[in-house]
Amino acid sequence: MRTAFIGLGVMGYPMAGFLSKAGHDMVVYNRTASKAKSWIRQFGGSSAATPAAAAEDADIVFCCVGNDNDVREVILGKTGVLNGISPGAVIVDHTTASATIAREIHVRAAEKAVGFLDAPVSGGQAGAENGQLAVMIGGDPDVFARAAPVIDSYAKAITHIGPTGSGQLAKMVNQICIAGIVQGLSEGLDFAERAGLDPAVVIESISNGAAQSWQMENRWQTMVDGEFDFGFAVDWMRKDLAIALEEARSNGARLEVTELVDQFYAEVQAMGGSRWDTSSLIARLKK
Repeated sequence: MRTAFIGLGVMGYPMAGFLSKAGHDMVVYNRTASKAKSWIRQFGGSSAATPAAAAEDADIVFCCVGNDNDVREVILGKTGVLNGISPGAVIVDHTTASATIAREIHVRAAEKAVGFLDAPVSGGQAGAENGQLAVMIGGDPDVFARAAPVIDSYAKAITHIGPTGSGQLAKMVNQICIAGIVQGLSEGLDFAERAGLDPAVVIESISNGAAQSWQMENRWQTMVDGEFDFGFAVDWMRKDLAIALEEARSNGARLEVTELVDQFYAEVQAMGGSRWDTSSLIARLKK
């Protein structure tokens, strides 16, 4: 297929690379043009001066940018995707954003006979680089069926959650769960050290029981060592949690722990940890 990819950040860059490796005809756009040039040197394809230009003649346009405002600009703006895309094409937005913006774009895209999927991902930078992302998708089933085989280029799991906005809502659930798990693991590891226990021995024991988690298996050692220079940044986690908390205010969900952990992340930011990995929650316990 002829595909376009808008946004070559830490996630989009390798995701677009997997599409190229799968044999798709790629056009990329990035706000910083030098990043697009670097991608082309590595993977081939071509770049466009605007999202609209990138979308011309594309069968599928992928986006992975920062937040709602960025999504609105690159898709709905004067030089956005919808001003270049052809009827019958599909837009797949991998940005973690609100369900509200997803529904807005769905309506605007439908006016041009363009399909739209909100498709946030989980797995972080490592998942993107290894083509092992979990993708949560909202949108029409027929549009999902067309896009899923292409998304499979960089995914280990693709799930159609429900109608437009459902993918974003599922990602909110994902971040809510992660926040609580990382805080619990942080407290447990700090407690173990203060109690004079060897964290390695404790983890070896409890990771075979009900306390086991991906965070425990992959982050406990770096958390104990105070290494936070990889993975998903605190700034981005707070952005995601803000979206979840806003949604909860409208649907009546009580996110008491999530709200508390969000404030703990604010403390980490104040410590200079804005770009630290989300597992850095343990750092505030060691002050």
